[in-house]
Amino acid sequence: MQNLLGRRVGSATLVAALFAGVFLGAPAQALVRVAPSTVWGHTFAGTSAVKSANATTTNKPRSANIEAKSKFVVNYKNFPEWAKIEVQAAIDIWSANFQSSVPISVEASWGRSPSWGVLGSARPGNYYSGFEGAPDASLWYPSALANALAKKDLDKVSSEIIIQVNSTASWNQRGDSTPTSREYDLESVMLHELAHGLGFLSNNTYDSYFGFGSIDQPTPFDAYTQIPDGTRLADLPSPSLELGNALQNDLVWGGPLGVKANGGVKPKLYTPTPYEGGSSVSHLDEKTFSKSGLDSVMTPNLDAGEVFGGPGPLLIAMMEDLRNKPPVGIATVIPQTPRNVRALVSDSSAIVSFDAPVNVRTAQISTYVIKNLKTGQEKRSITSPVLMTGLKNGTSYTFSVYAINSIGESDAAQTGSVIPQAAWKATVLDSAADGKSVTSTTFNNLPTVAYTDSKNGALKIALLSGKVWKKITVDGTGGTGGRTKNPITGQISLCVNGAGTKQTLHIFYSDSVDKDLRYAAYDGKKFTFEVVDGNAPLLNSYEDPIRVRGNSDVSVSNACVASAGGVQVFYRDESQGILLGAVKKKGEDWNYELVDGDRKTDDRTTGDVAFHLRALGNAGTTYVIYDSVLVVNQKFATSGAVRVAWRTGLDENTWNYKSLDFTDGAVAVAGYDVSLAKVTNGIQATWLTASVLTVPKAENIRWALLGAPANILQTSGGTFGTPGAHIVSDGKQLAFECEGRICFFDYSKAGPAGIKLVTTAQNPEPLRMAWVTVSKVKYLLASVNGKLSLLKP
Repeated sequence: MQNLLGRRVGSATLVAALFAGVFLGAPAQALVRVAPSTVWGHTFAGTSAVKSANATTTNKPRSANIEAKSKFVVNYKNFPEWAKIEVQAAIDIWSANFQSSVPISVEASWGRSPSWGVLGSARPGNYYSGFEGAPDASLWYPSALANALAKKDLDKVSSEIIIQVNSTASWNQRGDSTPTSREYDLESVMLHELAHGLGFLSNNTYDSYFGFGSIDQPTPFDAYTQIPDGTRLADLPSPSLELGNALQNDLVWGGPLGVKANGGVKPKLYTPTPYEGGSSVSHLDEKTFSKSGLDSVMTPNLDAGEVFGGPGPLLIAMMEDLRNKPPVGIATVIPQTPRNVRALVSDSSAIVSFDAPVNVRTAQISTYVIKNLKTGQEKRSITSPVLMTGLKNGTSYTFSVYAINSIGESDAAQTGSVIPQAAWKATVLDSAADGKSVTSTTFNNLPTVAYTDSKNGALKIALLSGKVWKKITVDGTGGTGGRTKNPITGQISLCVNGAGTKQTLHIFYSDSVDKDLRYAAYDGKKFTFEVVDGNAPLLNSYEDPIRVRGNSDVSVSNACVASAGGVQVFYRDESQGILLGAVKKKGEDWNYELVDGDRKTDDRTTGDVAFHLRALGNAGTTYVIYDSVLVVNQKFATSGAVRVAWRTGLDENTWNYKSLDFTDGAVAVAGYDVSLAKVTNGIQATWLTASVLTVPKAENIRWALLGAPANILQTSGGTFGTPGAHIVSDGKQLAFECEGRICFFDYSKAGPAGIKLVTTAQNPEPLRMAWVTVSKVKYLLASVNGKLSLLKP
């Protein structure tokens, strides 16, 4: 497996991408969009190795008595101790100057730079658009700034800032802030790079061969950047020669706070010819500001012996501009027709979504008009989607959408017809828990569910006794006997062995801090606890044939099977991208194994496996279904398979493997989420797939019997919305996420005719679901409006 140990850097982001696709659900009428950050901002070593006349010697404030406005948490990779002190000094200064109620995670790597002239590089973790609190829904905000504006963490998996420092540079290691004429000041570089990570960064790219400039996701920085006539950089056609030319000519900052801090003059940005990747646009002009004292911090070059004393008043003002809505740009043409207009089923309402016209940047649209063609009702909005209310369930409706700017209005685009229908009725099971992760089983003849409460980090179980759900806090709030005070997050799996009312309930879960795989056993009276894997002192390399407990991150996914012979749990090794297993026979310790992801022989794969994982036992045979990411482009999977492994008994050498679905003409990526269920004629697998047109977002639900894997059936979400994130199947019916909501599919009815609406509220993040049978009635267990609830038609 090539570069397997090195894949840990990007895997957390990939998990988020596979779970959420390109959209994260949001409340009200908006959907939060997320895009990868791929453009870096650099600090270059000055051209002279001798201290220049321009060098800034302003003393830098130290952190002893600085009042913090935000909290930064740094994950250091290979940093020497002296360097950590320099980084922390820069962190403390930014903590006092950047306001955020959400902790800012920084991933800082110390290593050789591919370019000797680069001292440091930084980028945001991701970009977000359309979130609640965004000043301008059309722009893309970097992670830390988006979280600060939203007042919540929009992605609890990924770091907000990524920084790389050149370990081979001639650094001043004395910690005295007085580098010699042959040394560079690391704290200065970190002050500069943190600003890039916080949002002082254009999202542009330049094709030096064709001369085209591109800005696929314009940021507030791009919206405040202007060409001399006042046109915003964000509004220039992309890709285009016009934008490419602008990137190499005079550009200025138009934000009012930045202009005021610069004495009423629009600050000049760095735009050399030819274009310099990592420097052009994303810095203050070198010639103008290199002698400006504190305001020199965002010039592109740091000379040997030079010290940046900032962030100065200009940088602070420009960063404050980023928090405000930029002025609307200049409209030069009438809007073209809105694209991809569609209407989705909701309860007594419809969700109308659309994409902006092709010429959105030059049209400067002020509003969209959504019209109910049956009733004449109109709504105006600057964002998509829009909830059209006041409709009758069972009645067909169509809608039109057109755009308006200061010059005129576009032609209207029309949706297909949609028929609203009633959602399922919800009964609250636990009003105090949000149940972001849930699962269920039958234990001692009682319906039993396990779920998380993210408000206090607890793992709970609820057992139905008569008509009362008995709720028990299992772990996550501290205690004795092996419990943890760390919050419990991620997937939970349940399995049961024993007979009658003398069964044992086995619970597997992970914590968000140590990222260990934890285990609780419950006999109906007491719990016992232990850590299965992740808490060892050393990594158990995938290349080592001797399998032992390791120190990998094993918190992403898990699934278990219990029988009279023992308990099996399967889980992803996030640090190495492999599928591991642990078996505990009665009276014995855990025996560890590597199930897949380590080689291509024996029908195995070297894909990055088991982001999503389910297991099932049937008549002595264990089945494990999981996804396998084969190709990643810009953090998103562009090729992937769904695989199944099975064995009879517990011998680690008897696994069999098969790819159920994989990349071909119709399927770009198979995976996203998976499910297994027993049916009358065997074991049924269900999974999600994306086409080339929808990557990285899932498009179809596919299923097949393991005994007839070539006979694959599929359906789309139709007018209910694109399937995505999580699914759960009992073999007869399937629940799946549909545009941030929950929908239902009946396998016995072909295509979209078998789909029904379950919930209407769009959740802020994907939620897991489970089927529960109570008194022979099948319910769906899920979170509704932040409360764990049981749902039925």
